[in-house]
Amino acid sequence: MNKAVDTIAVSQPDTRTGKLKVFEIFYSLQGESSSAGWPTVFIRLTGCPLRCTYCDTEYAFHGGQWMHENDILAETERHNTRFVCVTGGEPLAQKRCHGLLTRLCDAGYNVSLETSGAVDTASVDERVRVILDLKTPDSGEDKRNLWSNIDQLKGRDEVKFVIGSRADYDWSVAKVSEFALTRRCDVLFSPSYEILPPAELAQWILEDRLHVRFQTQLHKALWGEEPGR
Repeated sequence: MNKAVDTIAVSQPDTRTGKLKVFEIFYSLQGESSSAGWPTVFIRLTGCPLRCTYCDTEYAFHGGQWMHENDILAETERHNTRFVCVTGGEPLAQKRCHGLLTRLCDAGYNVSLETSGAVDTASVDERVRVILDLKTPDSGEDKRNLWSNIDQLKGRDEVKFVIGSRADYDWSVAKVSEFALTRRCDVLFSPSYEILPPAELAQWILEDRLHVRFQTQLHKALWGEEPGR
């Protein structure tokens, strides 16, 4: 979603022990999921093994800086909010992400993880709310979906489909049915930004009487494609 609101203060240990490659940490409104609207600290980790056609965070594929977990926690605490979202890129592509998630939970935060669904989520701390972004055919990366992640879903987790066409929609509806997703957790259908008109997707959902949650990206409604919001 976005760019750092403030400069990040970072200590510089001699090794990478306990460190993650962080592209940015920023404070903004959550724009998606059931937490939309809540002031949230976003921790965006660098890197992603996928190359989705509609990706809006290509800038985070490379760059950033190595930060120790202690510095990440300190920067998070400075913003005085209870909601924290660890995102990317694909945050689970960094193995140390698991330890960071656990430390954030131990600190008492309401922690969510935005993950592509292409990396195993089995070892994610059970206190974390996983937002599993299953890739549709229009993304060009649907073959990367790791379907075993569905078995790891908890009732408070969420599955998201970013939909770019009627074919994407039909595919998503079929997957919701095949895996009985609405019995497992909340399911989110989101129109691909500036590709599928939101009203068109909303009408399809209503016509089919789907038990899914329609969502748009609140942050883009407020700030457009401005990085860091």
